[in-house]
Amino acid sequence: MSISEIMEKMIREANGNLHDISHFISVWTYAKTIGELEHLDQETQFILEVAAITHDIACPVLREKYGNTNHKLQETEGAPLVRDFLKGTGLSEAQSERVAYLVGHHHTLDAIDGPDYQILIEADYIVNASEKGYSRENVQNFISRCMKTEAGKRITRTVFGV
Repeated sequence: MSISEIMEKMIREANGNLHDISHFISVWTYAKTIGELEHLDQETQFILEVAAITHDIACPVLREKYGNTNHKLQETEGAPLVRDFLKGTGLSEAQSERVAYLVGHHHTLDAIDGPDYQILIEADYIVNASEKGYSRENVQNFISRCMKTEAGKRITRTVFGV
């Protein structure tokens, strides 16, 4: 399946939740842009984009089950959900497992093990900071403490004027 087909499948999965759709499209856009500016190889870029599209796959289930979208629950419940979601998409088992790993860790900052993971963290942060109105100080701290890619830093500084 192409990125566009995975995107369409995820839009259907969101079942009309415009916030969720807008969020994952925004995260995907930043992730795609940062990945391309960082010159990721084609395979890593593909994994990154699939993970960006599906990173919050657990949110609808969490809202129903718990009434919230707690970050640790997103990780715990997201990994198995994304494995199931990716069946029949043509992704290899290794690709599906890497996406599941990224979805299952996208709020864990102390286990980053590759550029796909780093960029997913950065892209999700940019969108969350924008949606939730994070303070200038919060954004500056995240840039200095957590961001590793030059493209992610540049984009974040530009978006937030810091």
